[in-house]
Amino acid sequence: MPVAPPSQAVTDWGVSFDGALRTRWARLRLPGGTGMARTADDWAGRRTSQGPGWLGFLADASDLLAGTLDPDMVPALIAQIVVPRLATWCAVYTPGSDGGPPELAYLWHADEFQIDDLRGELAEVTIPSAENLTPMPIQLGDWQSLAFPLVARGRSLGVMCLGRSGRFPDDIAQLAEDLGRRAALAMDNARLYAQQADANRALQRSLLPPGTPAETPGLDYSVVYEPAGENNEVGGDFYDLFSTGEGTWRFAIGDVCGTGPQAAAVTGLARHTLRLLAREGYDVAAVVSRLNRAILEEGERARFLTLLHGEIRRTAGGLDLSLISAGHPEALRLRPSGAVEAVVTSQSLLGVFPEAEFTADHVHLAPGDVLLGVTDGVTERRSGDRLLDDDGGLAGLLAECADLSARAVAERIRRAVQDFAIEPSADDLAILVLRAV
Repeated sequence: MPVAPPSQAVTDWGVSFDGALRTRWARLRLPGGTGMARTADDWAGRRTSQGPGWLGFLADASDLLAGTLDPDMVPALIAQIVVPRLATWCAVYTPGSDGGPPELAYLWHADEFQIDDLRGELAEVTIPSAENLTPMPIQLGDWQSLAFPLVARGRSLGVMCLGRSGRFPDDIAQLAEDLGRRAALAMDNARLYAQQADANRALQRSLLPPGTPAETPGLDYSVVYEPAGENNEVGGDFYDLFSTGEGTWRFAIGDVCGTGPQAAAVTGLARHTLRLLAREGYDVAAVVSRLNRAILEEGERARFLTLLHGEIRRTAGGLDLSLISAGHPEALRLRPSGAVEAVVTSQSLLGVFPEAEFTADHVHLAPGDVLLGVTDGVTERRSGDRLLDDDGGLAGLLAECADLSARAVAERIRRAVQDFAIEPSADDLAILVLRAV
């Protein structure tokens, strides 16, 4: 048989089962042929719903539904699982907004060319409410149609409507009802996951600074922040840069132990405390000391925190910095010559010792000098048994960034972290670059 040219459409496709044998098939519209797709009626008589082939179908359907947590993808999967195995077409409805009638989320037909006509017919039909827990017939032209409620955990999630040219055998209806329960559970799981992901993203955004200075004469800066996790679970990394007067700024980059709401609470406390105390006129050492006490006062909710916090003051010869590293990965200074050196002394991390005292280090950045601060999402990026910062790896990367802008330095470090290992990072990442100009 000659191979069909690409312009000849696939009219339908699917997977058929015969015991342990699984066959993937597709039907092509050939020249001179009728192009009629084999419908669900052709498959219904092969095996009852109690046979191993149907059990395999249900198992595969469950695996497919469990494989996505995208609420918009689940209705499409439901329809394409059903057609043409159980029905000629499938329409999935979800609850209408503000209590209105159900809304069509996805429609699929064994013959794609009939989808638009079917959509028009369905628009004239009243879809039963999902409140009814039993399958309900739908009057739709010559189709034999049934509406199956999608209910999970006591919540009505929509309706799955199936249609075929012949009557629904009892075993097919029972199978569709079983599949509807599994589909509803998948829809509810996706809904809950999406709600949690939205809440996490909203909380993560609330912990970021409202903005950074638009104009910083004498200072070129750049920030990179990337939360880890598939749903951007709220982490503990944070940064800030804000003006405290003409030619003076404060900056911070920190990492709270852990993730989730507990870490988020300490992150919010730290960022707001730093801003408030700085604008009240407290110097860097006093701010860090008071933040340490504030974290300890949280009691059981407290989480320890590493922090690099400093003040930047513009001078005629560059930038003067007063900064403290409270258990944070060391800050590095890059000279225009390519020389790199650590410029701060590591002191006690925050939220552990109430008697801890802090002293600021003083660093000068001449024009062209760069100060790099990162969280452990950079230094502890892992590839097998190796960490990115083993044997001075971060200093080596920074040494290659001489004469680059702050933004270019930050981007080069970010790409190096990304390329260091194949698997995605499991830790948040924050990078702060300050450059005197």
